[in-house]
Amino acid sequence: MKTYLGIELGSTRIKAVAINDSHVPVSSGDYTWASSFENGVWTYDLAEVWKGLKAAVSGVENSDSVAAMGVSAMMHGYLAFDKDWNLLVPFRTWQNTITGQAAEELTALFGFNVPQRWSIAHLYQAVLNDEPHVSEIAHITTLAGYVHYMLTGVNAIGIGEASGMFPIDSEKLCYDETMLEKFNALVAPRNLPWKLIDILPTVLQAGEAAGQLTESGAARLDNLLPAGIPFAPAEGDAGTGMTATNAVAPRTGNVSAGTSIFSMVVLERPLEKVYEEIDLVTTPTGKPVAMVHCNNCTNDSNAWVKLLGETADLFGAEPSTGDLYTKLYQKSLEGDADCGGVLVCNYMAGEGVTHMDAGRPMVVRRPDSKFTLANFFRATLYSTMSTLKIGMDILARENVAIDSLTGHGGLFKTPVVGQKYMAAACNAPVTCMETAGEGGPYGMALLAAYLVKKSEGETLEDYLNKYVFAGISGSTLQPEQADVDGFNTYIEQYKALLAVEKTAVEVL
Repeated sequence: MKTYLGIELGSTRIKAVAINDSHVPVSSGDYTWASSFENGVWTYDLAEVWKGLKAAVSGVENSDSVAAMGVSAMMHGYLAFDKDWNLLVPFRTWQNTITGQAAEELTALFGFNVPQRWSIAHLYQAVLNDEPHVSEIAHITTLAGYVHYMLTGVNAIGIGEASGMFPIDSEKLCYDETMLEKFNALVAPRNLPWKLIDILPTVLQAGEAAGQLTESGAARLDNLLPAGIPFAPAEGDAGTGMTATNAVAPRTGNVSAGTSIFSMVVLERPLEKVYEEIDLVTTPTGKPVAMVHCNNCTNDSNAWVKLLGETADLFGAEPSTGDLYTKLYQKSLEGDADCGGVLVCNYMAGEGVTHMDAGRPMVVRRPDSKFTLANFFRATLYSTMSTLKIGMDILARENVAIDSLTGHGGLFKTPVVGQKYMAAACNAPVTCMETAGEGGPYGMALLAAYLVKKSEGETLEDYLNKYVFAGISGSTLQPEQADVDGFNTYIEQYKALLAVEKTAVEVL
C-alpha cells in the first residue's frame, strides 16, 4: 500500500498525517509545542522543530510505504541565514507586531497591502533598524522553507507560501518583478551586499517536483523515513487549508480556526482598493486569494474552558476535556443571538486588522446585560470570529461572490456550533467535512499525492474534485436571519469595545 505523508508545523502542534491511495488518513503522529516571548519577540527554538518532527513522524505507520511527502507550516515570519545556513537572529513568527513602519512604507511604495507579519516587512524593518545581521544575509525563508531545505537541500517553496513572503504576479507565477525593482531602489542607498531576488527561495507550483529526502535529511529524522522520498513544494498553512477543504477554485473559500483564524476567498477579479485588513495571497497554483488573517482565535476561549473545568472539579465532577468543550459549546446555543449584551474581547496578542499592537482579554457587560452561562459562552465564541467578520464585511462591500465556505480546525470540532456562528458572521453557507479536524497536514498529504498521481495537464482543482472530494460527506449550514441580525448587533458593540481594549493595553 502506497501512502502520502503531510507534515505541518502549526502554532501549537507539529503533526504528521499519512493518507492512502483513496486519500483517507491511515496513521498520524503529533507533538505539542508553544511559542515563547523572548526579548520582545515571539519565537520558537529551531532545535525543538527537529524534536517535534521526529515525535510526529514516529506515529506514522509503514514509513517504507511513503511514495511522496511534503512540509507545511504556519505562514509568514522571518528566518534569516548566512551563506552556510547559520541562523542569524531568532525566528520571528507571524505573531509579532513589530514591523509597523516597514509594513506602512512598503504598502505605500507597492500600492499593495503588506501586512506586518510578512517576511518582506520583517526584512525591511531590520534594515530600518540598522540591525547588524542584515549585511550577512544570504537567505531568508519561512519555517516550512527552512525545514524543506534541511530535508531536501532544495531552497524552494510553493507559490502559496511564497505569497506570504513577497507579493506574487499571478499571471507570471513568480515574485512581482516591478515590486522587486521598487524594493531594490528603496534600499539602494544603504549599499547592501545582496539583491532581494537572490536571497528569496525559488517559487514552485503545486505538482512540481521539489527534491527528495536526502541521506542527511533522513538522518535529521533519525532515519524514521528512508532517503529518496519525493517532495511536493513546501506550503503554508493557508495553502494546505485551501487544499484540505477543496477551496482552490474561484468563488470558493475556507476558514481555518484554531490558535489564529483566517479566511481565504479565491477571487474572480482583483479588489478595487488596497485594504490594510485584506491580504492578497495565492492558492498553491497561483490563483489570487483575498485573505483575512487574525492573530487571536481560540486561546482565550480555551482558557475559559480550563477555568470552568476547574470549577467542575471542585464539585467532584471531573469532566473530560472533550466533554467540557462539547457541553459548553452546546450550552451557548441557548444564548441570545446578540449574546444579551455580554461582550468578550479575546485578544491575547496584537491584532493587525484592528490596529492593536498588544492584547488584554476582557469580558464587559452593562448592568442590564443578560449575564448567563449561555450568553457568556456564546459571546466567547463570537469573539473568536469577530475580527474576522470585520474583514469579511469589507469583501461583502466589494461584492466578492462566495458560493461556499468550508470550515476546518479546532473551532469546528464540536458539530454545528462553530459552523452555525460562522455562517451568521459571514452571511454565507458554511460546510464542514469529515476531514475538518485534520486540517493542514491532511492538505499537505493531498498535495504530495497530487505530485505523484496527477495526469498530464490535470489541474489541482480537477484532481481534488474528481478523486478526493467526489464522495466525501459533509454538512452544510445556511445562515439563519435571526443569527445574522444578532451577530450584526454584536459586532457593532464589539467595535465600540475596541476603544476599551485599546485603553486596557495602554494602562494595564
